[in-house]
Formats: sequence, C-alpha cells, structure tokens
Amino acid sequence: MKTKVAIVTGGSSGIGRCTAIALSQAGCKVYEFSRRNNAIDGVIHIGVDVTDENSIATAIDQITADNGRVDILVNCAGNGISGAVEFTELKDAKAQFEVNFFGMVNMNKAILPVMRQQGLGKIVNISSVAAVAHIPFQTYYSASKAAIESYTCCLANEVKPFGVSVTCVQPGDIATGFTQARRKSAVGDDVYHGRISRSVAGMEKDEQNGMRPETAGKYIAKIALRKNVKPIYTLGMGYKCLSVLCKILPCRLRNWIVGMLYAR
Repeated sequence: MKTKVAIVTGGSSGIGRCTAIALSQAGCKVYEFSRRNNAIDGVIHIGVDVTDENSIATAIDQITADNGRVDILVNCAGNGISGAVEFTELKDAKAQFEVNFFGMVNMNKAILPVMRQQGLGKIVNISSVAAVAHIPFQTYYSASKAAIESYTCCLANEVKPFGVSVTCVQPGDIATGFTQARRKSAVGDDVYHGRISRSVAGMEKDEQNGMRPETAGKYIAKIALRKNVKPIYTLGMGYKCLSVLCKILPCRLRNWIVGMLYAR
C-alpha cells in the first residue's frame, strides 16, 4: 500500500499544526503550507501564502513532481477579526474572506485537476460552529465560515464522479493562539454601551477554556483518512448538539439565544 501524500495549510500553529502531526503519525507524507516555518519533525514545510495563486501552483507542482500525486488536502489556514459591523472597515471584511474563504478556494482550484486526473482524493475544509451559531461582533468570521459550508456541499456533488470527496469539519472553541492573533476592534464601543468588548471577552474566555488543539487535529486527521465521509462533521458532542439545535430551532429563537450569550 502506497504512503498517502497530504497537504495541510495553516500548518505552522494551532489546529493546522496538530493535524499535520496527526497525519504524519498515521503514516502519511505530509507537506505543511504556511508563511512561517515552525519546524515539525517528519513534516515538510513549504512557504506558501494561500492568497497567492502563483505560490500555491509552484508548491503543488513541486509536490506532484516528487510524488506523482496528492491524496489529501486539509484547508486549515484562517484568521479572525472582531468588532461591530457598522464600524468595520470594508477592506478588513474583504481581507477576512480573502484568507478564510478564497484562500481555501485557491487551494482547491489548484489541487482539483491533480485529484481528478488521478481519480481519487480527499479535501477537508475547516469551518466553525460559528457558521450555524452566528456570533455577533464576529460577523465576518461567521459569514466566511458559513460560506465554506455551502461551498463544500456544492463542490462535493460536483467532483464525486471523479473519485474526489469533499467534506467540512466544524470545530467549536479551541484553545490555541488564534485567540491572541485575532484582530480586535472596539471602535464604537461607547455607542454600543460596552457590548463589543464584553461580548468578545466572553467569547475569548470560552475559546481559552476550549478543546485542546491536539484533540482537534487527531479528529480532523481521522476524517481525512476515512474512505467515505459525510458533507459536514461537528467536532465535540456538545457542539454536535448545538449544531443540531441551530438547525431545528426557529431562527428567531436561535438568534435570541445566541444574542443572550454574546450580544448583551
């Protein structure tokens, strides 16, 4: 049996790093794409910016030349911003989508011809529970993750006849450096009576008390190595229940509950 060749984006830290490690430990040959080289034993780093199509194409050409194929792609690269929609600069909102959504799109467009021609492949896109439990003052992050889920379900049907499967994983709160890296804006907090700061502080407290990234990485790697996958997976029993509730509760009630938690 041939060793599987895997690419993980955003692999220098957090969930991406732990996913790369888990895939390597499972016997895969793993390439980690990120702008920073935080060396991982047994994982090959390639400096790639997912917003740069030329950078991606060069890296994938290198990998296919060396291995003849790519079996797995896990799209973990992402970042976060927070603040009130009214006071968020449009350039910052676009930048959020450029990394979280279009960075994934760039990777998938580059890898799909390879997987289609070889007649097999697995793409795992990382979304968030925020895609279904829409978080106020983290609007553009939630919207970018919701876009990933719609995109995943559509793409899965498009490429299924070619032996390529596409799935999406929804993590909940994960204790990583993502929290510290978030670009926070409290502009307009006086107008919003302190609700921006209170809401973001509560959200970040939940994150830092959340699941360990190693647990998330092992789960994502397990999904990436499965033969058959569902379109969407939710990470953690509590979040699975939350995801189901968000789908069956009336929108008005669901939004009221989320508002009581994160918009007071």
